[in-house]
Amino acid sequence: MSKQSIFGRIAQLAKANINALLDSAEDPQKMLDQMVRDYTENIQEAENAIAQTIGNLRMMQEDHDEDVRTAQDWGNKAAAASTKADEFRTAGNAADADKFDNLAKIALQRQITSEQEAKSAEPTIASQQASVDQLKDGLNKMKEKLNQLKSKRDQLVARAKVAEAQSGVNDALKSIDIMDPTSEVSRFEDKVRREEARVRGQQELAASSLDSQFDQLEDLGEQTEVEARLAALKAGQSAPQQGAIGN
Repeated sequence: MSKQSIFGRIAQLAKANINALLDSAEDPQKMLDQMVRDYTENIQEAENAIAQTIGNLRMMQEDHDEDVRTAQDWGNKAAAASTKADEFRTAGNAADADKFDNLAKIALQRQITSEQEAKSAEPTIASQQASVDQLKDGLNKMKEKLNQLKSKRDQLVARAKVAEAQSGVNDALKSIDIMDPTSEVSRFEDKVRREEARVRGQQELAASSLDSQFDQLEDLGEQTEVEARLAALKAGQSAPQQGAIGN
C-alpha cells in the first residue's frame, strides 16, 4: 500500500462522523463491530507502512550523515595534504610539494561531491520527515477514533442489555396485571364467603324449620288443653242436669 493511499484512508476514517453513521444504520451494534474491525485492520496496515516509511527515512538520514562525515574527512585530508605541500615547498622540494597539492585538490573535489550528495538528499529527507509526522498524527487520530468506537459500542451494548431487561420487567408486569394473584385470592375469598353464606342460610333454614315444629307442638298442646277443658266443661254442665232429674 502506498504512502498516499494510507494517508488518504487515515484521513477518511479519522473524519468519519460516528453518530451520523449510527443514526443511519439498521443495526448500530453490528455496524460498530464492523467499524472496529475495519479500524483495527487499517491501523495495523498503517503501522506497518509507517514503520517502513520511518525505516526508509532513517536510512536516508544515515546516508546523509555519512556523506557529511565523508565530506569532513576529505576536507581534513585536503588540509593535511596542503600543509604537507607547503612544508615541501618551504624545504625547496617543488616536486613533492606539487604532488601533495594535487592530492589536496583530489580530496577537495571528493569533499565537494560528498557535500553535494548530502545537500541533494536534504529536501527529500525533510519531505519524508514531514510525511512521517503527518502519518503519525493521522495514526494517533485513528487510534483515538478506535477508542471512541469501542466506547460507543460498549455503551450501546450496555444500553441494549438494560433495555432488554426493562422489556422483560415490563412483560412480567403485564403478566401480573393480567393474572394478578391478589385478584385470584379475592375471587377465592368471595367463593369462601358465598359458601359461608350458604351454610348460614342452611343453618338458618334448619333453625326456622325446628322452630316451626316446636310451634306446632305448642299449638297441639293448646288444642289438647282446649279440648280437655271443653270436655270438662261439658261434663260439668251435664252433671247438675242429671241430678236434678233424679230428684
